[in-house]
Amino acid sequence: MTFERPHPRPPVPALALRGLAKRFGTKIAVDGISLDVPTGSFYGIVGPNGAGKTTTLSMATGLLRPDFGTALVHGVDVWQRPLEAKKLMGVLPDGVRLFDRLTGEQLVSYAGLLRGMDREVVASRVAELLAALDLSQDAGTLVVDYSAGMTKKIALASALIHAPRLLVLDEPFESVDPVSAANIRDILDRYVASGGTVIVSSHVMDLVQRMCDHVAVVAAGRVLAAGSVDEVRAGESLEDRFVQLVGGRSHTEGLEWLRTF
Repeated sequence: MTFERPHPRPPVPALALRGLAKRFGTKIAVDGISLDVPTGSFYGIVGPNGAGKTTTLSMATGLLRPDFGTALVHGVDVWQRPLEAKKLMGVLPDGVRLFDRLTGEQLVSYAGLLRGMDREVVASRVAELLAALDLSQDAGTLVVDYSAGMTKKIALASALIHAPRLLVLDEPFESVDPVSAANIRDILDRYVASGGTVIVSSHVMDLVQRMCDHVAVVAAGRVLAAGSVDEVRAGESLEDRFVQLVGGRSHTEGLEWLRTF
């Protein structure tokens, strides 16, 4: 008697989107997006303004209920089992609103305690995160008095405190100075190298090309291309390939009055 070996199951994606759709009035913001983000990948989502990136990520992370479709985090349905799914995620939404009458240290500690973490573990991790993000000197400053870049960094610390398996970061480098951005990239690179998964939304093509190993190009609420960065850019720069896929580049005839010096 011979026994057939069972076929190995394909790995479960860190995030699987199936037919996500959202309409606001007569405007279709997201038009049936389906996407798989491999576990252990550094995944970039790029698109023009109004492409539906933020709406898609909001639905994928439980912040905005979709009209149709499903989102699975490591196989857990975000909308059917929200508490279980959200334990697996750290989220940095775009335009994040924080409890800004807390100090930076209090805010990140609060985020950890809300997750049910031990108080001593929270204190230790908060100190390490603030040091890594160059916020130790501002630990006792109210978040309302932080600059835009500092606010972005303290929100990132709050997303990292519970060591999630998936990080979803919407424009994480916006308003962040170059030195801090380099430190954040190092933190995220080490996180991915240890088995975590990062999804970043960004307008900066060069940053995505240097930082990410996978990318999806989104426009008008649809995925135009998705795969490894090399597959999507097809031998060109990611920016040139993006312009080809999205279109809409305007010609610069006219404006002669700008060249009359």
